[in-house]
Amino acid sequence: VTLDPKTAHSELVLTEDLRCMRWQGVWQDVPDTPERFSFWRCVLGREMFQEGKHCWEVGVKAELGADPWWGAGVARESVKKKGRVLPSPAEGVWAVR
Repeated sequence: VTLDPKTAHSELVLTEDLRCMRWQGVWQDVPDTPERFSFWRCVLGREMFQEGKHCWEVGVKAELGADPWWGAGVARESVKKKGRVLPSPAEGVWAVR
């Protein structure tokens, strides 16, 4: 998956190739645009699909003492990005945690 930097929460750092991210716990100086997540530390992928079977391989590495919470999933393009949203199908999010 190629990550979309325009949607990345300001505490997420993306790699140059946009394939990996890490949480740094410090706000970066990035524009607060309508596309950017403001509450959940999320980022969307650039690829979109409407149907079919899709799979991804996800690698997780937790730093010692870091918050162990993480999740992976899919979301509607129209998912609410500002404020607190419960990750649920009703909100356009299908995720595992």
